[in-house]
Amino acid sequence: MKKLVLLVIAAAVIVLISACQSSDSDQNDNANSTDPLAPLEETAKVVIAEDGSASGAGFYIAQDKGYFEKYNIEVEFATFGNSDEMLPAVAAGEVDVAGGISSASFFNSIAQGIDVRFIADKGHNNVGSSYFTFVVREDLKDDITDYEDVKGKKIAVSTQNAVDHYIYDEMLKHANVSTEEVEFILMSDFGNMMSAMGNQQIDLALQIEPLITQGENQAIHQRFLDATDYAPEAQIAMVLGSPKFLTERRDVAVRFMAAYLQGVRDYHDVFIKDIDDDGEVISIMANHTALKDEELWKEVGVTGLNPNGYIFEDDVEKQYQFYKENGAIQGELDFDSIIDMSLVEEALDIIGTYEE
Repeated sequence: MKKLVLLVIAAAVIVLISACQSSDSDQNDNANSTDPLAPLEETAKVVIAEDGSASGAGFYIAQDKGYFEKYNIEVEFATFGNSDEMLPAVAAGEVDVAGGISSASFFNSIAQGIDVRFIADKGHNNVGSSYFTFVVREDLKDDITDYEDVKGKKIAVSTQNAVDHYIYDEMLKHANVSTEEVEFILMSDFGNMMSAMGNQQIDLALQIEPLITQGENQAIHQRFLDATDYAPEAQIAMVLGSPKFLTERRDVAVRFMAAYLQGVRDYHDVFIKDIDDDGEVISIMANHTALKDEELWKEVGVTGLNPNGYIFEDDVEKQYQFYKENGAIQGELDFDSIIDMSLVEEALDIIGTYEE
């Protein structure tokens, strides 16, 4: 009888141990299945509207280094002739992610019902080495050395009532020079600005890389101080997201943002922190953009990209007010709903904050 009782107790202990092991195993399986950044069970396609601009660095690096693939995301790059074609596609969910450049026409499209969200940084100037800043004609570099010296000069800007115009206006305010004391020259092509410099038709221009560095190397112009002196937080471009992407495909969107930020961090490591990666990031940039000279990538002032994704929200609204004061805005915008950093914040909660 005692032997029978002992056998029953032993059997019960074995069952209990097995049940506990099974429970632990189930809990591990559940933990793995709830990994917030586990690869998607099925491959998800994300369409990005990108035209090969340098500010798309986070997309290119994440693609070529396998960060999207890690989460079972397949990206497809789509090109559009202009924002009038691109924005409706983003709003409709035909394009998931795109780049937007601040301008009155851009804000007007949104005010008129084009529903998009500003979800991450895609371009600002780095202090002391702006990629979008003023240059002065080579033969005038000793005459125009400080901001007040721009008085009476001819200054070329590529777009009116856009971020270019805003930076121009901020520079004049910093110089304490009125708009009536200079000549505003609207010149839409940056390449034409270099020709106009060579022909002495203009004195200064708001120029962009790599043309800034190329013009310096060819003794056409020289950098004129730096745009961060007077517009330190100018938000030049933003990552846009489709509302459908942010809501109906949230699991994909969070993984996409985590991969994008990892790409931006690699870019930041190389160009801002000067961490050697054996030329991998520069090679990726040369492959995806119009600047194919890898050596020149070591000279240019590169696009600033926030490794934590945030945009300069106050500056976006400041630009909008500038366009509005110029009479270029029709309609009101609710920036609390348009600017949506929740995806960045959700990704940062998982991958952590980048430390400088």
